[in-house]
Amino acid sequence: MVFCFTGDAVLAIVIKVTITWSLHSSKINKMKLHQSILKTLLVLAVTCLFFSCGPSQREKAVQQINMAKQSIMAGDTLRAIAQLDSVSLKYPKASVQQVVAKNMIHELYRQLIESLNRELTMADSVIGLLETKFIKEKTANSSYFQYLPKRHSFDRTWNRSFIQVNLDERGELFLSSNYMGKEWLDHTAIRVYDGPLQAKTENVETDHPLNHRSEFLDYKWERVSYMQGKSDSVIHFIANHRDLKLKCVFLGKQYHYILLEQYDIDSVVDALELSEAIRKRNRLMVTIDELRKKYQAYNN
Repeated sequence: MVFCFTGDAVLAIVIKVTITWSLHSSKINKMKLHQSILKTLLVLAVTCLFFSCGPSQREKAVQQINMAKQSIMAGDTLRAIAQLDSVSLKYPKASVQQVVAKNMIHELYRQLIESLNRELTMADSVIGLLETKFIKEKTANSSYFQYLPKRHSFDRTWNRSFIQVNLDERGELFLSSNYMGKEWLDHTAIRVYDGPLQAKTENVETDHPLNHRSEFLDYKWERVSYMQGKSDSVIHFIANHRDLKLKCVFLGKQYHYILLEQYDIDSVVDALELSEAIRKRNRLMVTIDELRKKYQAYNN
């Protein structure tokens, strides 16, 4: 068995031994007494060297709390909570520090939830403002409410080729290209450009379910939906170059060129901002719910 002593314990042993020798000094030859004391001190020095445990649990717990404070200063609240939560597990004898750590965790959870709730309120405000630019409706072919740009009214779209932005209540966003003409293009992608600047969607082949075609009177209609991230680069390209005279080419067996109207560009920009706000709100709601559950479990 190996005995482990703190520095305070070793000091107490030294004092006790010194007093003991003092009480018996009258009975022992002074020379032998001096030699014995020296030997004892040497043994105690060796004991201090090999058996001293270093910092106590209380001291280590204080160090752990200080590390958590540094994490808080660095803005990493969740890391600070994890560091504080480990105090009771690592240092069961540091009862005072356990109380301190628990109180700090309680306060950190409260502050974090309040801060996220403020962010959620701001996100809801942004969503409410942007929603005024869309018509929100649920169609028979969709499980989610759709945001239809008010600028893309039937009067503006029924007799022309155009690109349309599509957004649902989850924040899912994609472009679709709508071609109307006398001949089939069999187009599978689009490229938006201005001079050397350009961005292209991924291909959606003609036999894919998202590549639709129909005929009405003498006109051919093609609609290609670039879902699952296939149009993300083009969406961001339009948003980042909204002030340019952007053009679009439908890429297929033949090419078809159009000039993007300003309301087409504005609709994409508005939809992107609304999508980001919806996604942020959804993330915040999930995070707040998780934190509340952890907070309640911690207090129980």
